[in-house]
Amino acid sequence: MKKNIHIIGSGFSSLAAACYLAKAGHNVTVFEKNETIGGRARQLKKDGFTFDIGPTWYWMPDVFERFFADFNKTPEDYYTLLKLAPGYKIFFDQNDALEISDNLSEIITTFEQIEKGAGKKLEKFMATAKSNYDIAIKDLVYRPGESITELITLETAKRINQFFSTISKDVRKKFKNKKLVQALEFPVLFLGAKPSDTPSFYSFMNYADFGLGTWHPKNGMYSVIEGIGKLALELGVKIETNQNVEKILSEDGFAIGLQVNGERRFADMIVSGADYHFTETLLPENQRQYSEAYWDKRVFAPSALLFYLGIDKKMEGISHHALFFDTDFAAHAKSIYDRPEWPKAPLFYSSFPSKTDPTSAPEGMESAVFLIPLAPGLDDIAELREHYFDMVVQRFEAITGVALAPHIIFRKSYCVKDFVADYNSYKGNAYGLANTLLQTAFLRPKLRSGKIRSLYFTGQLTVPGPGVPPALISGKLAAGLIEKDLSQ
Repeated sequence: MKKNIHIIGSGFSSLAAACYLAKAGHNVTVFEKNETIGGRARQLKKDGFTFDIGPTWYWMPDVFERFFADFNKTPEDYYTLLKLAPGYKIFFDQNDALEISDNLSEIITTFEQIEKGAGKKLEKFMATAKSNYDIAIKDLVYRPGESITELITLETAKRINQFFSTISKDVRKKFKNKKLVQALEFPVLFLGAKPSDTPSFYSFMNYADFGLGTWHPKNGMYSVIEGIGKLALELGVKIETNQNVEKILSEDGFAIGLQVNGERRFADMIVSGADYHFTETLLPENQRQYSEAYWDKRVFAPSALLFYLGIDKKMEGISHHALFFDTDFAAHAKSIYDRPEWPKAPLFYSSFPSKTDPTSAPEGMESAVFLIPLAPGLDDIAELREHYFDMVVQRFEAITGVALAPHIIFRKSYCVKDFVADYNSYKGNAYGLANTLLQTAFLRPKLRSGKIRSLYFTGQLTVPGPGVPPALISGKLAAGLIEKDLSQ
């Protein structure tokens, strides 16, 4: 049954949903409030430098392959992938760094060199992580989160204890060296929650890291957005930018269209890949399924303070991705999750895509992105941005021995206010809802509205969770639910 379907937003989940719905034969129109598609994965170009505004890590390549295979395509039909070697580097202090190789056998050797017996333990840990990955990413996350029964399988029953312990406890039982512990706790940060709040089962993220490796799409993550956008157009999707959705139109309990830039645009069904909380504010209060109190009690993944830098020379001794774990993670985590405040000594991350990809900077120069995770909803003022910029640059220089400040010729910052302004993000969060035990699968906000029929949701605040691969899966799940409902 062919329907006219309007989709709010053009991030990964919206574009994925659009592709699946168009393939099913529907007339699909995507409305994007910004000038370009991509949602949080937009691109910034300035003075010959190119930056991914949002995601910079390409993990779980198999999820992208599975997405394109659904359309008889491959990622290579739309963009070129480069595997990073090393995947990334973790700095603990000056002259004290851990390099994460691009293959597991070398990582096992590195662990053994740092802590006697750690190599064998890592090998065993990774076997469990791979098994969990096969169960979670190849099966469980492709279920729509409608019932607890989706999680109850023979394989998950065998692993029930992993849902009642945490990554932090599991890792610390096996490994004593602080550097190795931090390296193994790091991947779950992509889920938006503390390792101490993340079930052991989520060790599948360690397989995504050490097992599958870290990749870079040539021309940046935005080339993936462009590729999916191109696929959508090939399937007949209409994409309209500079289209601000102001209201969801409803009648007799059904969504019947959108008010966009003051114009009423009618449709049979609505899908929103925009911020879930914001989307519901486009409805009268009595038609919203989640109250303000509900959202206030959720555990959100962090927001972020980002800096995009243009550098006038090539920088030696730096890697494409680097993590700076030279301060106390527990204290930083408390400032995000327990007592929201600006952190005194934050951990941070740097990305120099021009080390791999010459298209991101003019010849002989470098482009860089620095990121500090923050609690959502913080007071975001220029003076604080300046203070933290000076802090991370000084620490970067002290730890790497690389003079950065004198060579910065372009700088732009992005923080809480910008996430709100550009994406209507709840409290300026950057990554959606954290994937804690009580915010997993059927316990997350639903893909289907419980108040308004023919209204659906997709993206990082619903199933399966935050991150780019989950966003692609979320788009497929929303589209699948629509097809299921239409068939009944």
